[in-house]
Amino acid sequence: MQATENTGACNYSHNVTFFYKLVDKKISEYWTYRDHLVIGLGLSVCLVVVLSNLMVMAAIFINRRFHFPIYYLLANMAAADLFAGVAYTNLMLNTGPWTALLTKEQWFLRNALVNISLTASVANLLAVAVERHQTVVAMQLHSHMRKQRVALLIVCIWAAAIAMGLVPSMLWNCECDLRNCSSIVPLYSRRFLVFWAVFNLLAFCVMAAVYARIFVYVRRQSHGVSRHTADAAQGQLMVVNLMKTIAMVLVAFVICWTPGLLTLLLEGLLGKDSHANAYEKYCLVIAECNSLVNPIIYSLRDEEMRGTFKWILCGRRDGRACAAKPGAPPAVQYVAPQLERVPGPRCVRAGRSSG
Repeated sequence: MQATENTGACNYSHNVTFFYKLVDKKISEYWTYRDHLVIGLGLSVCLVVVLSNLMVMAAIFINRRFHFPIYYLLANMAAADLFAGVAYTNLMLNTGPWTALLTKEQWFLRNALVNISLTASVANLLAVAVERHQTVVAMQLHSHMRKQRVALLIVCIWAAAIAMGLVPSMLWNCECDLRNCSSIVPLYSRRFLVFWAVFNLLAFCVMAAVYARIFVYVRRQSHGVSRHTADAAQGQLMVVNLMKTIAMVLVAFVICWTPGLLTLLLEGLLGKDSHANAYEKYCLVIAECNSLVNPIIYSLRDEEMRGTFKWILCGRRDGRACAAKPGAPPAVQYVAPQLERVPGPRCVRAGRSSG
């Protein structure tokens, strides 16, 4: 269906169905067995995403060993994944035949929630990258950033995410330029899709560069540490293990989101010639899986986190039934080590604080 009116004029009276017909994107008229199956599985995954990330946040809250800036940022990452689970739930409950019933405001909100979750995750990973770079270069295991500054940083991350999520609905859509409507997200401007995809892909490259520099730095320092005390080597190993865990989170994020971002980029550049509608749903499923991956990574990589998860699921204060270590709950039992400077060659020494 082609627009018969001036495509450069703003006309805010069009409904959602008009834009779908304009770009030849079909809205299902009835639910199929496949639709019910996909939505049932999708909602189940979203439930697991919400519960698992709630458990990550609870583990960081109750375990004193995690009361450091890096873990607060990882908790915020879990909050972004939890938000993504809610966003995908809302998306699935407002798709298919129900799409035609949405007002434009509801449609914009449905997609804004997904945009907010992605922006929050990207901004959080950038913050983690900067925090790790400053901490490792300063030869510390944990940053000495005050809790107030961490809280302010988290507020800024969510403020930026909300602002970016609202851009298409308030400023950068195709209601005033119908020729640039996207065939994937019909009310969005293709120019915005190009900007959105390029912005996030560049952020991925920046994060990869920062982490690569950190690993090179740690590798060089490890040669000096290996010639000193066993405590120094142990401290360096803790830094490397934490960096590997965060790097796995970054790699999983890039793998899950890059197909969708490339799809948006091709759609923005080529329009219908990109045939993006044929595989957009697969990209969305892969992106949704990312929110489920991080709790699994924490469980596999971090024995302390795994033990705290078991204690949460067990619900017993003695922890003997399911905690990784016997005795008191993790919140009481464990205290994080600190890295200190030592005289002589550049290396680190691990000293355990009393507690």
